[in-house]
Amino acid sequence: MDINQNAPVIAQEQMHIAADVQTVWDVLSDIEQWPRWNAAVRSVSVHGPVASGTSFDWKAGPGTIKSRIAEVDAPHRIVWTGVTFGIRAVDSFSFEAADGGTLVREDESWEGLLARIFRSRMERTLSSSLRDGLRSLKAEAERRAGAAAARGPAARSGYTEHLIPS
Repeated sequence: MDINQNAPVIAQEQMHIAADVQTVWDVLSDIEQWPRWNAAVRSVSVHGPVASGTSFDWKAGPGTIKSRIAEVDAPHRIVWTGVTFGIRAVDSFSFEAADGGTLVREDESWEGLLARIFRSRMERTLSSSLRDGLRSLKAEAERRAGAAAARGPAARSGYTEHLIPS
């Protein structure tokens, strides 16, 4: 599923993150943990696994957003829809290995009466929100990647060395 290219409000942002695709995916797809690393998200309640059809409710900005995951292609793409205050949103993330890290692209569309009436203001709000969210995602993914690097290659691979006394 793609965003609605004919919606009155559309924003697109991308950011390079100095962490591998799997790490970035792990951060974003752990939806219940969003409030831990994204100050804009106050709470989240997920009603099932990260899979197409799973719903989740979250508080961000002035209200609660009722969302449903529309597409999952781990660890490359996730899309969800959401509704709040009569605004219908489609939010799409894609993850691609690039320059030793991950290029994250986020596209989002908003439609509905408020989006049509306050189009210009809402475009600025949405663009700012995407940039801030990607900055938060970058900080958390790079923090996790740095912590994994500090533990060394054995910790990153899941390998544990067992010493046998001689």
